[in-house]
Amino acid sequence: MMHHISLLNIFKQLKADLIGKDSYRGVTLTYTWLANQFGHFSLGFIPTLLIPHHNAPWIVAIAWTLFETYNFLGPLLLQKHTESKALYVPSHKKYTFPPTWGNIAFDTFTDLCFFWLGAFAASLLLGHHTLMNISIITIILIYPICYWYPTKMYLQQACLPTQFRLSQWNLSIKEADKEKVYSFLNATVHPDTITGKHLFIFGGKGSGKTALGIGLATESAIKHKACLYTTAMKLYTLFALSDEEILNEEPNGWTWRTTSLLVIDDINPGQPIPKDIVTAQQFEHFMHSEDNRRALKNKNVIWILGDDTTYPEWQQMLHNIGVSTESVSAVYLPQAKM
Repeated sequence: MMHHISLLNIFKQLKADLIGKDSYRGVTLTYTWLANQFGHFSLGFIPTLLIPHHNAPWIVAIAWTLFETYNFLGPLLLQKHTESKALYVPSHKKYTFPPTWGNIAFDTFTDLCFFWLGAFAASLLLGHHTLMNISIITIILIYPICYWYPTKMYLQQACLPTQFRLSQWNLSIKEADKEKVYSFLNATVHPDTITGKHLFIFGGKGSGKTALGIGLATESAIKHKACLYTTAMKLYTLFALSDEEILNEEPNGWTWRTTSLLVIDDINPGQPIPKDIVTAQQFEHFMHSEDNRRALKNKNVIWILGDDTTYPEWQQMLHNIGVSTESVSAVYLPQAKM
């Protein structure tokens, strides 16, 4: 059974975020998103108070709209990465995997709404009657907030080691392998979630194999699919635990057995390490039980490994647990120049 985030989960998380986080408890992605939007609100609010003009809220709102429009249209029209994180400065690198522009546009619009809300909220202190504008923006923001907050929860509970979107991945990959990546992604984000798909990502040091796996999981989580990242060493321990024991140790919305997409990292390092640390036969032995084999068989899994010369052995391992050949694909990423 695949798990999803319920309305009760959302209210519990919101309650925790509104109380606040400190350095000892850690900052969650949901708390970060709320803080970020408060920052956008402030960047609309404060400049409006500082500009001695009756049209100050409109001036600030238009200025931020132009800024965000440039940052959105620049990469959309040029189809190139940026050299700067603050302002779009086109680089020579084109996108390997183009961004989902609709999602980026929605994110940009959400940010703009908070800029506008801050600007018109400040105008109330200046004696301007802009309550209608504030009401309209607030109503418009209901849907974006109801989308983005749970989205951050899906990303948060995926336990990804870093925030990384697929469009940020810009290393070398064959066109045929790129098609395999897209095919796997389409299966994982399908509205009905096509299950039982397995993608092997082979590559050595610096090939970007882990980043590619994280990017795929990120795109799936953004579509509100239950995802989970783990290392092979940790998974070996989880094989021996029940779901109840796992959730008692690490409370989460789902476990490796109930997640929709599982990313297994660090199975083998690849070049420059010449030999595999764990063979396919050993991995199959570590599964312990038929229930574990069935759980792996029936979910979407990204396997991050090293040398692709062992691919037949890993393919045979999946065949042994009941995965069909049509459900397995593999990509090999060339090693980066040292």
